[in-house]
Amino acid sequence: MDSFEEAKKMEQERIDFILNKIKADLIALTEKTSTVKTDIVSMRKNFWEDVTVNLDDAVEASETAASIKQQAEFLSEQEHRHKHLHRDLNNLQRLMDTPYFARIDFLENGEQVIESIYLGIASYIDRKTDEFLIYDWRAPISSLYYDYSLGQAEFKAPGGTVKGELTLKRQFIIKNAVIKGMFDTGITIGDELLQEVLGNQSNTQMKSIVATIQQEQNQVIRNEKGKLLIVQGAAGSGKTSAALQRVAYLLYKYRETLEAEEILLFSPNLMFNSYIRNVLPELGEENMQQTTFQQYLEHFLAKDFEVEDPFTQMEYILTATSDDNYDIRRYSAKFKSSFQYMTLINHYLKHLSEEGLVFHDIIFREELLISSEQIKSHFYSISKTISTPNRIKLVTDWLLGEIKKIEKRERKKAWVDEEIQYLSKEEYQFYYEKLSKQKRFTQDTFDDYEREQEMLRKYVVKRHLSPVRKLIKSQAFLNMKKMYEQIFELDPKTLLGGETLNLSMDIWEGVSSFTLKVLKRDRLLYEDATPFLYLKEKIIGFQVNTSVKYVFIDEAQDYSAFQYAFINHLFPNARLTILGDMNQAIYAHNSQSGIDALKELFPDVRAETIILTKSYRSTKPIIEFTRELLESAKSIIPFNRDGIKPIVIEKDNQEDLLRGIIEKVKYFQQYKTVAIICQSAQEAEVVHKKLQSQLEVQLVDKRSNEYNEGNVIIPAYLAKGIEFDVVIIYDGSDEVYGSEQVKNLFYTACTRAMHELVIFSKGNISSLVENVPNHLYTKES
Repeated sequence: MDSFEEAKKMEQERIDFILNKIKADLIALTEKTSTVKTDIVSMRKNFWEDVTVNLDDAVEASETAASIKQQAEFLSEQEHRHKHLHRDLNNLQRLMDTPYFARIDFLENGEQVIESIYLGIASYIDRKTDEFLIYDWRAPISSLYYDYSLGQAEFKAPGGTVKGELTLKRQFIIKNAVIKGMFDTGITIGDELLQEVLGNQSNTQMKSIVATIQQEQNQVIRNEKGKLLIVQGAAGSGKTSAALQRVAYLLYKYRETLEAEEILLFSPNLMFNSYIRNVLPELGEENMQQTTFQQYLEHFLAKDFEVEDPFTQMEYILTATSDDNYDIRRYSAKFKSSFQYMTLINHYLKHLSEEGLVFHDIIFREELLISSEQIKSHFYSISKTISTPNRIKLVTDWLLGEIKKIEKRERKKAWVDEEIQYLSKEEYQFYYEKLSKQKRFTQDTFDDYEREQEMLRKYVVKRHLSPVRKLIKSQAFLNMKKMYEQIFELDPKTLLGGETLNLSMDIWEGVSSFTLKVLKRDRLLYEDATPFLYLKEKIIGFQVNTSVKYVFIDEAQDYSAFQYAFINHLFPNARLTILGDMNQAIYAHNSQSGIDALKELFPDVRAETIILTKSYRSTKPIIEFTRELLESAKSIIPFNRDGIKPIVIEKDNQEDLLRGIIEKVKYFQQYKTVAIICQSAQEAEVVHKKLQSQLEVQLVDKRSNEYNEGNVIIPAYLAKGIEFDVVIIYDGSDEVYGSEQVKNLFYTACTRAMHELVIFSKGNISSLVENVPNHLYTKES
């Protein structure tokens, strides 16, 4: 047996030894977890039996409250303990299959003995000796594996920097606790392990592969330098994976002070949420909050408006070029995404503090209770030295006081007596119990019929006026729609205080007229949604979220300057991690990408920027092809994974095109995921109708929230962030992808491919492909 096989045998013996210890610990931990769970169930069941309840006097009531609090705290402690035990149990179960993925040998300066450190997805300690048998990949010492080659190395420990020499770096492929592969390497992550992982077929769930984290990705994961971390990475460079592993790292490092619900991820679409949902659980952590920016907007606006989403906006830009309003709509989207539009709104807010606030009449039973003019008069009677949100709060309090007066007057009206007569049995019972309670605590007799009727009138009127109170408390008396419309009715130059408007007056008038028409139909364009909500929040008072400590934004290049400023207002205490790729900036109609805008938004904050130029998703031939599509992509470095050159196929008509696609899809059936990528949802629907009778194929649209295996037809802008074994571009012709505004969309579509890329074209291929050297792709007929 040679030395390598001897080493492998010894490593397998160590795994077997650890496996036996894990099995024993699993039995003990399962029993302990079960016991704690039984105790919790019993405590919940007998909660009130274990609490002394006595409300006879203030002292007894106080002791009762203390007893309840003590019992609740004890229950909470047990539930917290059970949560940690359950997490430890899950970690042990995961270690059963793959205890660890790497070993490093480190000789600390001043020490004589080399320490062998094994890295896995969770720490494992020998309970008898307190020795670390496995270190969590997020532990400080584990950074040696990701950041250094053999030789001098160091890591930051809680007590300071530890220096020494890295003498061995060994990587394992372990399945079912058996070593399937073992590699000794001098570099960060050996090609053998990456080839093994990247050569696998695509999965409908993103996998957490901490064994293959690269040095530059590790910088993203462990970065703690400031409020703003910007990660600009090529397609397939592992931005999203590194971001999720960063979340896991933060939850590990700050486990005493940071909870998963204090981290928020804004993702590009619902299907992407499904795609990444298993990454953190695989690492033994709970998922953070996940939402899309559109979901956030709709949460606050959908009650009053039909809110356009970014995909509908994109669909319009791609397909409505013959529409009369097309150019105006593009100008509208550009301007309303800019900082200048925010400046204009801020000037408008100053104007509103002097004049121009619009209110709704307050109506009850089709009668005017308080007119909009009365509300307006009261608002502007309040000192201008008080901020607008505080003045609105004072108006709210005044209105609630007026409703109290109105309530007393309403009790005497005939409709109240009629309402009492028609009360249901259940309502009578409800009011009877209320009256009985009043009688018990006030010691009144309530024998008098008139007195009981008076109390019933009080409750009936109160109930009917309850919706009015609710509307007042939510500031629904503000006519926000009209106030937003006024922006397009006033002189923008006056609002900007002399600052030059970035639009000609003709275009501004066109944008204004178009916007007002849309608002009249109770619709909010996507580019209007954030400014509208910003205006509303600045008037009533920004509802900031101070509990969120970290905000992650994926596909950052698709956020506008205005949206970033708005997010910064929402989460004033949060640290931001921004992940983007300017080569995939498909919303090219935005005036300023969010990534560029961040530098203006945080002028006093030192932003940490990490650039990832190496791409791992696609084979080397695919990356060498796709980087030639854009001038800005030429610096991308492909990982050395061999494969087949992209194929370009030109057809004369749609029938031949469809036949060719059907043949290719059938040919690629050995793969798990094959995507036919169309330019737009409109095109995707047409293609699906034509192919569904001949292929088993699923149509993906903006409502899709699951990513499934098989053949899919998908618009290019929904494929962002996702990868497929095979990508077939439905029609890469110059007619579809020839213009400047869609070149990034074409690049994005092509870079979704892991193993095979085929570009069909009805007629002449896009000029983007024409610019690619011929030797980088194969032409088929």
